[in-house]
Amino acid sequence: MNDHSHTNHLIHERSPYLLSHAHNPVDWYPWGPEAFEKAKREDKPVFLSIGYSTCHWCHVMERESFEDEQAAKLLNDHYVSIKVDREERPDIDSVYMAVCQAVNHSGGWPLTIIMTPQQEPFFAATYLPREGRGQMPGLMQVLKQLADLWKKEPEKLRQAGTSICEHLAGDTGASPDAWPEQAMLHQAAGVFLQTFDKEYGGFGQEPKFPAAHNLLFLLRYGRLHQNKTVEYVAAQTLYSMMRGGIFDHIGGGFSRYSTDRRWLVPHFEKMLYDNALLAMAYLECWAQTGADWSLWTAERIFTYVFRELTGEEGGFFCGQDADSEGVEGKYYGLSPDEICRVLGEPRGQAFCARYDITEEGNFEGMGIPNLLHEERPWLPDPETEADREKLYGYRRDRYPLHKDDKILTSWDSLMAAACAKGARAAFRLGGQEYPALGQCLLRGKESLAFVRDHLTDGDGRLMVRYREGEAGFMGHLDDYAFYAYALLEMYGTVFEAAYLEEALRVAEMMVTYFQDREKGGYYLYASDGEQLISRPKDTWDGAMPSGNSVAAHVLCRLAALTTLPEWIKRRDRQLSFLAEQAKSYPSGYSFALLAMTEVLYPSRELVCVLPDLQDEQLVHRLAAAAEEGFHVLVKTPENADVLARLAPFTADYPLSDTARYYLCEGGSCQKPTEDLDEILIPAQG
Repeated sequence: MNDHSHTNHLIHERSPYLLSHAHNPVDWYPWGPEAFEKAKREDKPVFLSIGYSTCHWCHVMERESFEDEQAAKLLNDHYVSIKVDREERPDIDSVYMAVCQAVNHSGGWPLTIIMTPQQEPFFAATYLPREGRGQMPGLMQVLKQLADLWKKEPEKLRQAGTSICEHLAGDTGASPDAWPEQAMLHQAAGVFLQTFDKEYGGFGQEPKFPAAHNLLFLLRYGRLHQNKTVEYVAAQTLYSMMRGGIFDHIGGGFSRYSTDRRWLVPHFEKMLYDNALLAMAYLECWAQTGADWSLWTAERIFTYVFRELTGEEGGFFCGQDADSEGVEGKYYGLSPDEICRVLGEPRGQAFCARYDITEEGNFEGMGIPNLLHEERPWLPDPETEADREKLYGYRRDRYPLHKDDKILTSWDSLMAAACAKGARAAFRLGGQEYPALGQCLLRGKESLAFVRDHLTDGDGRLMVRYREGEAGFMGHLDDYAFYAYALLEMYGTVFEAAYLEEALRVAEMMVTYFQDREKGGYYLYASDGEQLISRPKDTWDGAMPSGNSVAAHVLCRLAALTTLPEWIKRRDRQLSFLAEQAKSYPSGYSFALLAMTEVLYPSRELVCVLPDLQDEQLVHRLAAAAEEGFHVLVKTPENADVLARLAPFTADYPLSDTARYYLCEGGSCQKPTEDLDEILIPAQG
């Protein structure tokens, strides 16, 4: 533990991750001119360490090395040390993670980079133990060797840095002939089928990541092609995860990934973005299959987020740590004695039997609740629900669990989009007993209002993060794309024109500041942002969808809703760019493939001219149509002028005292009707 006998330059930061290092004996600096000027003045290389607050191995490296006086002396004497929170500065993280992957063919956090004062990297690694272990070099060894080499042969290191930078500057343009093809979708689905774990669900061997956007793609593919096998692969994976220990059966929500093939033992940190994407996937699975377990799991995800990761002002926090009192997973482990003390003997024994809690434990002596041994179908159980709540209260008070209470525009927006989908599910349920789903509309609106009020500067530009009353760092592509995506999801839920208007404003800024007008795609950081050694265009849908993939969804929807030539051109250009990027390995671009379905299959545009938006049941039916793939635009006397500006073609649709519906499908428009069933019932059939 830190004894606060040291204080470094991180003490004035807002990031919980940076503040946790503010009392290390290492003389850390935040990223900025002061650190690099010191490095140039003293002719020292820069030691850059990138991590995040809920990263287990970041904590391990801190305890082993950054709290160690000898390691700190070595760093302070021979290097200028910089700490970066990857969640605050995804631009820096992306640039130097690309370096690590180019050098080592792998990456992860903590990310360790050593570079020149001109920011050119010549060494890259992830976690390094203090002392070497087998083939793994130790931090002390690396620091000594490179410090010695910097003194004796600095040009050799500088040249290595220059070569790496030249490699990063490679071409990332699109072929002018590239265009999405259904074959790409077939190829991606085939890869997932080949790697599907038939016994335990998921893909490949351990570790297993939820990668919910892959499951969303498979569900969409299964629906479009009426392929029950592909739909089963997605649904079975979701079912297996819900039964495993990666799902928190006590408090709800999912951990980041499973360390084993069965989904039993998670890496215990919980991230907002994982839970947002998984909520979407479970809701989509329920919509397609009608599986009650899927709807219940989505409910439990929202329950967790609303009571653990929601701030008083409406924004959503980043996540929760894996460690309690220095032990990974300690917060989540339960023993039979504890459970029986809380629930009483009969209920406690029944709970232990159902959730695999034994004296021996199923992970390092601890009991991780799971249903993997259960052969009977999942069924809701009111008594077990009550038991879970009692155990949740006990567990919450037993050990402290660190929370990263930053609010990130991109992640907050992703959760707001999930809330919009949750609200549409609540509409369909009509007030049944799913209280968290019933809160989704309010929570989603509050979240979007938080971004508007607290994460937008005086010029309307987005910021990256908010904490303790302060917004920081100019927004990146993900912030603009995810926020616009969430606004459009909310528009498709309530049809209030303000959401569409804001989405168009944000998307226009995204084009202005991030688009590569020569080669296609969108850069990670803005044209007027801090210029790093490279300007990446992230396209791979990894732990979460890339900003370029989400931008494609935004552009597709705006093209469909406005029919304006400039948005259609932007959509086509982005899809062409992504088709070129994805053609060699489509399964790595699953969220981009979802966007491509907008142009690969017949589209359905529904313009609704209503007297007002007061008919709640009608709005709910239109929201259900949006959930089923219709691009729904609603015109009323109140929004007619605004809509004529946003989507000029709507000016020709006459207002009326009665509702009227105009459907265009696959480029062909049908005659208007006053009976919504004429449109929706055939579509549902």
